[in-house]
Amino acid sequence: MKPAPSIIGFTTASGLGYGMLFVLAIGALLGLIPNERWLGVVGFFLALGSITGGLMASTFHLGHPERALLAFSQWRSSWLSREGVAAVITYVPAIIFAAGWILFESQGGIFKLMAIAAAAGAALTVYCTGMIYASLPAIKAWYQPLTAPVYLAFAFMTGSLAIHFVMTAFGIPSLAVGLLTLVSIVIAFGLKIAYWRMVEQSDRPTTENATGLGHLGIVRLLDPPHTQTNYLLDEMGFQIGRKHARVLRMLVLASGLFLPLILTLIALTLQSWVAILLTLAAAVGGIVGVLIERWLFFAEAKHTVMLYYDEHHAPSSQPSISEKTLKETAEITLPPLERPRRRRPIQARTQNTVEASRSRSR
Repeated sequence: MKPAPSIIGFTTASGLGYGMLFVLAIGALLGLIPNERWLGVVGFFLALGSITGGLMASTFHLGHPERALLAFSQWRSSWLSREGVAAVITYVPAIIFAAGWILFESQGGIFKLMAIAAAAGAALTVYCTGMIYASLPAIKAWYQPLTAPVYLAFAFMTGSLAIHFVMTAFGIPSLAVGLLTLVSIVIAFGLKIAYWRMVEQSDRPTTENATGLGHLGIVRLLDPPHTQTNYLLDEMGFQIGRKHARVLRMLVLASGLFLPLILTLIALTLQSWVAILLTLAAAVGGIVGVLIERWLFFAEAKHTVMLYYDEHHAPSSQPSISEKTLKETAEITLPPLERPRRRRPIQARTQNTVEASRSRSR
């Protein structure tokens, strides 16, 4: 699949925002985060700002953004619609919870119930986002049981890193939040590595099992489906080499796993401005790692429709069968057609024949 910058930005930013909202709510409920006013101002500003920015970025990928409101009507059957509904509903308890924290510096009573609702809404929205992709059987790499949990884990990880940085910047060190951040990093990448292994070990769709003719041998196309490139080849025929994918996976692990893990561990032992820089670098590294991971998530996915273009038999380092066939078809030169002789009308031919017979009789 062709990675769309708007979708990559949406899933990363909204995951960060919902992760921060979840950590703020859980931290308040468990007493891990004090209800300090300016801490709440910055925390909720970053959380709700990331959520809103991500949701707005998601509309850039729509062919008709003015029709975005129609997506809310299909919540009974569409995970995309459920995501939109859950995102809008989550704003209500999140804003009330933020108002209680900032205006009244209170986390009890009705604000405690709003914290629970906000945490549940944040988790539900991110889960719906993951299920948009996990519910597509045509894309084998996404149709996996770990797709949605990975989305939840990365949202929790980036949110924890961001909240840990904000608390350190306000001079409110918390060993519990730091340990929670470390646990979230390990869980996120543990699930992601398991997801990569699951995708590699799963059976790839082939032309043979798609047509049911595998018992006869290798199934190939006789003719290309198109003589020119089209929307399917542009959007769903994106290819990335295995070497490039390995390099990018290593970058994901370096930027999103090892860097935040090491920097957070060091920051827990310090209480100066150095700790602020370390937690900031850890948060930025985690977000960059998630951005690369999301790009790979789309780039490595193959739609089953590409079997129609004989994608399965094309090596990753060589041009695909469809590309070769298109080039060969474009280079074929047909011989010029002979111009047919123009035949005279039947009436004219009959008149000439009568005149010729009369001349002979004379």
